[in-house]
Amino acid sequence: MVSNQKNNLNDSQQEAVKHPGGPLLVLAGAGSGKTRIITERISYLINKHNVSPSNILAVTFTNKAANEMKQRVARLVQKEARNLWIGTFHSTCLRILKREINKLDGYSRDFIIYDDADQIKLIKDCMVRLNIGERLLSPKHVGSQIDSAKNKGLGPDSSELNDYDKRVLRIYSLYEVELRKSNALDFGDLLHVTIMLFEKKPEVLQNYQNQFQHILVDEYQDTNHVQYRIVELLSRIHKNIFVVGDDNQSIYGWRGADIKNILNFEKDYSNTQIIKLERNYRSTKTILEAANKLILQNKNRHDKNLWTENATGDQINYYEARDDKDEAKHVSSQIGIETKNRGYSYKDIAIFFRTNTQSRLIEEELLRSTVPYKIVGGTEFYKRAEIKDILAFLKVITNPSDEISLKRIINVPPRGIGKITVNKLDEIAREKDVPFFDGIQLALEEKLLPSSALVKLEKLFNLLTRLIEFPEKNDIVSLINDVLHKTGYLDMLEKEEERRENIGEILNLAAEFGKERDKPTLNDFLDNVSLASDLDNFSEDADKVTLMTLHSAKGLEFPVVFIIGMEENLIPHFNSTRNGQVEEERRLFYVGITRAKEKVYLAGATRRMTFGKQQACIPSRFISELPKELIKWENFDYSLMDKTRGSKRSSTKPISRTRITYEKSGRYRVGQKVVHSSFGEGLIKKVEGSGDEAKVTVFFPAYGFKKIIASYLE
Repeated sequence: MVSNQKNNLNDSQQEAVKHPGGPLLVLAGAGSGKTRIITERISYLINKHNVSPSNILAVTFTNKAANEMKQRVARLVQKEARNLWIGTFHSTCLRILKREINKLDGYSRDFIIYDDADQIKLIKDCMVRLNIGERLLSPKHVGSQIDSAKNKGLGPDSSELNDYDKRVLRIYSLYEVELRKSNALDFGDLLHVTIMLFEKKPEVLQNYQNQFQHILVDEYQDTNHVQYRIVELLSRIHKNIFVVGDDNQSIYGWRGADIKNILNFEKDYSNTQIIKLERNYRSTKTILEAANKLILQNKNRHDKNLWTENATGDQINYYEARDDKDEAKHVSSQIGIETKNRGYSYKDIAIFFRTNTQSRLIEEELLRSTVPYKIVGGTEFYKRAEIKDILAFLKVITNPSDEISLKRIINVPPRGIGKITVNKLDEIAREKDVPFFDGIQLALEEKLLPSSALVKLEKLFNLLTRLIEFPEKNDIVSLINDVLHKTGYLDMLEKEEERRENIGEILNLAAEFGKERDKPTLNDFLDNVSLASDLDNFSEDADKVTLMTLHSAKGLEFPVVFIIGMEENLIPHFNSTRNGQVEEERRLFYVGITRAKEKVYLAGATRRMTFGKQQACIPSRFISELPKELIKWENFDYSLMDKTRGSKRSSTKPISRTRITYEKSGRYRVGQKVVHSSFGEGLIKKVEGSGDEAKVTVFFPAYGFKKIIASYLE
C-alpha cells in the first residue's frame, strides 16, 4: 500500500508557506499536497505575522475544496477566523455583490440567481419575442455564447463580439433587459457584474484592495479571463498574491479557462518567485513515471518531474477489447478480482470515461454482476422537478419580479391556468412595461381577461400574497412547510414516494442551514442553493464503485482507477483534435492516471457502437506515448473466434501478449485504420517488412483476420 504523507512539511512546502511576500507561483504537481500549502500559509500569516483573518482572501473552484480549506484553517489558527474570506470565485463575488450591487444603477441587493435551466427558459422566451426559431438556432448554443462573452467580461454591445452571430447578439441584448427586469443575475453575472462594479465604482474596488492584504488562489491554471481580472485588480496595492496550480492539469479550456494565465504569471507580476512541488504522496513510482513521460509530449508547460518514495507498484494494464460490450465485461470482471482476491473495497475503485454516454454498458454489466455503484454527475438533486418547483415558490416569495420562477409554478399544482392565459398576461406586462407579477395584478384590477380566467388568477394571486406575507421568513423550514400545504403540492405527490422523500431532503437541508447561520434568511438560503453542485455532495463513505467523467475526477483520488474508451475520437475526443486541442486532451488523460494511488487499468475497443452502427476504432495515440516497459498489454483472444463469421467458440478469457509497437513501418503501422476493396474498413494488427510489398495482418469486423500485401490497401 502507498504510504501516507508525513505530518511535517517537506523543504519545498516549507519554503512556500514561509514566503516573505510579493508574487509567488507554486507549481504543485498532482498529489503534492497543494491544498495543504494554502491552509498552512493562511495559518502562518495569522499565527506568526498577526495578519487579521479579514485581511486574507483565499479562492478556489469548488465548494467542497473551500469547505475543506475552512475546516483545516479552523484547526490550525490560534484565534477566531470567522472573518476569513475563503470560498469559490462565485461565492466570493456573490458576497461582494450582496453588499455593494445597489451602487450600480438598476440593481438591488435582493437579486436572485438563475441556474442553467432558468437561463435557457429565459433565452427561449426571448427567441419567441424576436421571432427566432429553435430550428435555426439552438437555445443551448445561445446560452453557451452568452456565457463565453461574460467569461471574457463582454456585454452585448461590445465591439469585440462583432464575430458573433447577429441573432445571438439580439437575443443577448433582450436577455439582459429581461434579467434586469426580473431582478436576477445568471451564474456568469456573479463574476461579470463584479468586474463592472469595480470598473464603474473605483472607490468600492479600492476598499477591497485595501482590505485584502494577502490573496491566495488555488487551481490557478483553471482561471478564465474574468477571474484573472478580479485577482489582478484586487492585488494591485499589496501585491501579495500567492497562487498554486499545475499547468499539466489545465483541462477546462472548453469553458473558458486560459492556460496562459499560469504560463505567463511571472510576466504579469514582476519579481515573481517560483517554487515547484514535485514530490508526490499519492501514487506509485510506475504511475508517476508513466504520467511524466506522457505529459512530456506537451509543449505548453512548465518543466516539472514528479517523484515519490512510494513503492514501485504494478504495471499499468491495457486491455484491447473486441467491442464496447467486451470492454464492459472486462472492467466488471477485474473489479470482481480486485475486491474478492486482492482486498479492495468497492469504494476504492473508480471508472472514468470521456463522455457520459459511455456509462450505459458499464452500468448494465455492473448491475448484472451485482456490483454496487454510484454515478457522479447524473441528475443533480437541485435539478429534480419537485425541488425546482419548491425553490421557484421560494424565489417568488423573496422576489415577485422573478418571471421565470413565477411562470414555472403558475399552474403547479394544476389550477387551470393555461398557455393562452399566460400569453395574454405576457402581452399585458409588456404593454404596461411592468414585471409579470404586476401584470397579473393589473389584469385583476382592470378585468383584462375573461371572467373564468380571472377567477383562477385571483385564487393564485391571493395564494402568492399570503405566502409572500408569511411572518417568519427567517424560519425557512416553516416557510417551506407553509408552501407545501397551502399550495397542495404534497397532496399532488401523494402516490410518488421518492419525490416526497426528495421534498423531505430539502427540509433537512433548510434545517441544517438554519443551524449553521446566526441569522439565516431566505435570500441567503437561495443563494447557498444556487452555488451548490453535485460534486459538493460526493461522499467516499458508501461502499460503491464510482463512475464519473474524467473532467469530474479532478481533485479526487482512488486506490484503483479504470479509464475506458482509450480510442482515437474518444480520448482524445474528435472535437478537440478537430480544434487543435490535443494537448488539453493529453492533460485530461494525465489527470485520470494521476488520480490512482496503486493501480491503473486502461481499456479500449476495436469496435464500438456509434449512432446505431458498429464502427472500427483505432487505439488512442496516448497509449503509444506511455513507456512500453510499464504497460501490461492484454486483448480479447481472437483465435477463439470463428474467423469467417466472427462468433465466439468457447472462451472469452483475456490472454497476455507482447505489446504492439506504434512505430511506423514504411507506409503502414499497427493500429492504423485501412480500407480494402472487398473487406471494407479494418485495423492493422501486424506489419512484416516495409513499403508496398509489406505483409500486413488486418482485422476486418465482418471477415476476421486477413494477411494482405500492402499495395492492395488504401
